[in-house]
Amino acid sequence: MNFVNSQLFLDVQLAGLFADSKTFADAEAKHSWQHACALYLAKAPLQGADLAQFVAEEFTFKCAELPNQQLNTTSVKDYIESLWPHLHRPADNAKSSSLLPLQHSYIVPGGRFQEIYYWDSYFTSLGLEDMGDIDSIEDMLMNFIDLQNRNGCIPNGNRSYYSSRSQPPILALMVDLVWQAKYRNKADFDWLAQCANALEQEHRFWMQGHDELNPDNTSHRRIVRMANGALLNRYWDDEATARPESLREDLHDSALLAQAQREQYFRNIRAACESGWDFSSRWLADGTTLLSIQTTDIIPIDLNCLLYQLEYQLAEYFAVLKRPEKQSYFNQLAASRNKAINHYLWHNELNFFVDYNHKLGLQSEVLSLAGVVPLFVQLATHQQALHVNRKIMAEFLKPGGLVTTLNKTAQQWDSPNGWAPLQWFAVQGFNYYGFNADAQTIIARWLTMIEANFATDHCLLEKYNVCDPAHRAGGGEYKVQQGFGWTNGVTARFYKLTEQINA
Repeated sequence: MNFVNSQLFLDVQLAGLFADSKTFADAEAKHSWQHACALYLAKAPLQGADLAQFVAEEFTFKCAELPNQQLNTTSVKDYIESLWPHLHRPADNAKSSSLLPLQHSYIVPGGRFQEIYYWDSYFTSLGLEDMGDIDSIEDMLMNFIDLQNRNGCIPNGNRSYYSSRSQPPILALMVDLVWQAKYRNKADFDWLAQCANALEQEHRFWMQGHDELNPDNTSHRRIVRMANGALLNRYWDDEATARPESLREDLHDSALLAQAQREQYFRNIRAACESGWDFSSRWLADGTTLLSIQTTDIIPIDLNCLLYQLEYQLAEYFAVLKRPEKQSYFNQLAASRNKAINHYLWHNELNFFVDYNHKLGLQSEVLSLAGVVPLFVQLATHQQALHVNRKIMAEFLKPGGLVTTLNKTAQQWDSPNGWAPLQWFAVQGFNYYGFNADAQTIIARWLTMIEANFATDHCLLEKYNVCDPAHRAGGGEYKVQQGFGWTNGVTARFYKLTEQINA
């Protein structure tokens, strides 16, 4: 039985027993899901206190909060170092829950997120690398490869309800981190070949159906054939139903739409979750309301840059592995994608990289920090990089760092919020193109904000209000979470870069 499709799951989620719908989606059955569902059907329907008592008798819930007082730290640096053990999880044993067991240890973000998350893990790895903990990074990398083999893709996170979608493809970045730190000097080509095979498999996932496209059939899953015949990618989810971890919210919102629109709404919501930017004005037709979401219509600049990086890296690895045919093949793919990105995703009037609506044939007017990813993957020309740098420093730079978009909305991936991974994309991209002083300005503002907030909160958070750092970040479907894996990793890296400059 699929637990999330059961009557018990539906009744509990719609009853609103938990403030956060993810809580019950992550519950562990004391006996088994089958036992709990069968027992419930024998007693159903239950409501109110009776339903709450039944759930308490049949399920257990892990406490997600991190006790700050146990860390006993007085500085951000000490906090980050002390927090890693609290976010570390050993290899899993199979449980009667939605958790997909992992064969190796891993790091969770913290708070409500008590599982590994795909793109989070790259940014977390920056801090682990600076501590010399390459083994933990490699464990997470091997978990992703194993999940891909079992699931057909690297899921959003190791929960069964995430299985139909992935996240921004950063596997190549993690492979290169471990290759450079541990295996390159050993010339361990067997290890590299294993990882190259996994990267090829991920590439096939994103390109699935490309050979079926033609002028009359221009899209399939995550791949889109553009008007000039070029191939670019979008976010997608094979499921078009309400998300189990947000079931009550999705059903409530979709009820405002006509029945014929609801399936597409669910798919677009899920596709935005695959983007990692859930949610942002980037995906919204009217720029503000979630009911106008159109994620699958959008060709995202950041996704296509990360896929360019994947193709480029595969060509590099196959050169090392002396596989010239595959080296040439992926070089050609990377060159073709580079050309398509510059044709469709560079806005000549705005002098900035933007998304593209392939249904309307129009470039987006939403300016976001996704526009720095071409610099991060070193795809931009120096002239393009100069334009992007000027706009970022003139319009995105705020007292606490870089704001996510220039649109102020109720969505958490918009102004006034700033996120650690996007600060890293910008800083590293600027450094690659010689804008080192501007990169250091971003770092300094981020660290100043982090330290001021730490003095009050005594912890790090998943996101910050960079426009007015004295106020807590808002938006989103849940309260701001403490921890927090990628904030720790990026902030630790910023301290290291600052120390290197000052040395």
